[in-house]
Amino acid sequence: MSLYRDEAIVLRTHKLGEADRIVTLLSREHGKVRAVGKGVRRTTSRFGSRLEPFMHVDVQLSTGRNLDVVTQAETLGPYGRRIGEDYTLYTAGTVMLETADRLVEAEREPAVQQYWLLVGAVRALATREHAPGLVLDSYLLRALAIAGWAPSFTDCARCGAPGPHHAFAVAVGGAVCGACRPPGAAAPAPDTFALLAALLSGDWAVADASAERHRAEGNGLVAAFCQFHLERRLRSLPMVERV
Repeated sequence: MSLYRDEAIVLRTHKLGEADRIVTLLSREHGKVRAVGKGVRRTTSRFGSRLEPFMHVDVQLSTGRNLDVVTQAETLGPYGRRIGEDYTLYTAGTVMLETADRLVEAEREPAVQQYWLLVGAVRALATREHAPGLVLDSYLLRALAIAGWAPSFTDCARCGAPGPHHAFAVAVGGAVCGACRPPGAAAPAPDTFALLAALLSGDWAVADASAERHRAEGNGLVAAFCQFHLERRLRSLPMVERV
């Protein structure tokens, strides 16, 4: 039996048999890993509560033929309870976990940038560092950028003409100039473009100072951009409560 240890964040779980649970983890060194938590649904389990979605854990696993087995789990970030107690945080966080699960498709292939981005986003959500909607939109934009779909909010995404521009085309990749603007392109407010650029770059001073109407316009564009590049709907996105 081969043992290995890694840090991970729990993406999702589902029941297996009467007392076990299959846990999908996004780990720092081994990428996405599916493992069995034996007996974790029993009230006497030593680490069942540590293998819940949003939990940041240090885990030891043994390599199995099809699924690995969790043999130890220590809490690094107890984010599951904090997020689970608040509906707004929970719905935003669920979209993050589903997005990470979609973007890191292959198992056991390191995805270090996606791992650290998700850990930071879940921590920011749990500690209420910023408005949940802003944390979610920032995470989605940056996760897509890491995956190779970085949107442009200043220069034209098609021809590279320097901006600012006044139209946004999801299929083209972001801001577009008048010559490249396709039919049906959105026309966000300049402050919405500024907000989206701040969320992508991590400029929280600008993001936190944004008006609600620009946040609402921006999250619609982020949702459309995300689902276009993932090529299917995020099941958890319609549940997000925007305040």
